[in-house]
Amino acid sequence: MADFRILISGASIAGNAAAYWLRRYGCEVTVVERAPALRPGGQAVDFKGETHRKVLEQMGVLADIERRQTGKTDLNVVDEENRTQAVIPGEFIGGDVEILRGDLADILYQRTSRGCEFLFNDTITALRDTGAEVEVDFEQSSSRSFDLVIGADGLHSRTRRLAFGPEKDFVEHLGYYYAVAGANTGHGAADGRAVGYMYNTPGRLALLGGSKAPDMFVFASPELDLPRRDVAAQQALLRERYSGLGWKVPEMLDRLGIAGDFYFDSISRVRMDRYTNGRVALVGDSAYGNTLGGFGTGLAIVGGYVLAGELARAGWEHAAAFAEYDQVMHRYAGIARKGNAGPFMAPASPMKIKMRNWSFTNPLMFKLMMKMTDSFATKIDLRDYPAPQAE
Repeated sequence: MADFRILISGASIAGNAAAYWLRRYGCEVTVVERAPALRPGGQAVDFKGETHRKVLEQMGVLADIERRQTGKTDLNVVDEENRTQAVIPGEFIGGDVEILRGDLADILYQRTSRGCEFLFNDTITALRDTGAEVEVDFEQSSSRSFDLVIGADGLHSRTRRLAFGPEKDFVEHLGYYYAVAGANTGHGAADGRAVGYMYNTPGRLALLGGSKAPDMFVFASPELDLPRRDVAAQQALLRERYSGLGWKVPEMLDRLGIAGDFYFDSISRVRMDRYTNGRVALVGDSAYGNTLGGFGTGLAIVGGYVLAGELARAGWEHAAAFAEYDQVMHRYAGIARKGNAGPFMAPASPMKIKMRNWSFTNPLMFKLMMKMTDSFATKIDLRDYPAPQAE
């Protein structure tokens, strides 16, 4: 299958995972990425349960991930006087193994870069599915044709927009925004675990420390008309929304102007009945994203494995493979179409804040929540796909 040409848009988790498997199945893989290089650092992401472990082991990356993992971070929920009201254990927010997003992308990139072509600092501008192939125009590179195109370019996917329709038809705003700023400010504990702190007022969260989010803000808001890349406007909005709050919020706001990294976006989810259209398929957040939902990285890794495996299983008859991929992943990604992290992170009233905190001080409730997250992560029967080529 060495002459089967596949273009993947996006060189983060889902794109590199799909590229890994497709390259091993003998495809000619090109990955296009808007950024000039892999993005380092970022928030921590995690994996949980036997399904994720199985795929990572088959990729040969689990040991690398474990070597570069961040370790667990316990979050102390505090009041304005910094008195602890509850503790959210690292096992709940960090899964079985946690790693910085940039480190995970680097591990996957090292597994794919020698056998795949990467076009950094470029992006797709047009797609024309002729039925026999997909003609692709790029912002920088010359136009080319591919047998298939895979969109792995995130919640605001350009590939999805070009192949399926406008973002508003598929992405649902869930009533919250979030921002992450700065380097890791977590504090070490005596047993080596990191400690972070989160403070709430109704509809607002300020979180300090921990690899999940160095300085993090979550606040309730209707959808805003705010440019996605206007950092100055986004930081000004944060200062407005958090003005007058106590605890450590003023110093967090002071750091915004000097933070090395800053990311701002809505909490939204993708709603799609199918993730394929003609010769174009979506994988990862572009297909089943749910901001801060807790399952996105696992869905991306499993999605890349299933998409490539179904293509190999169908003898590269893409229509049959895509139908199976749609069915398998739509069932597995059900949690991504339901959850909303906003009310959990920034409850709307003092009573709801107390109820959220109580769920972590009550052993039976916490055990039930852990059991539920385990079931969501493993709710799939992975097929044994054709054996790929040796690396």
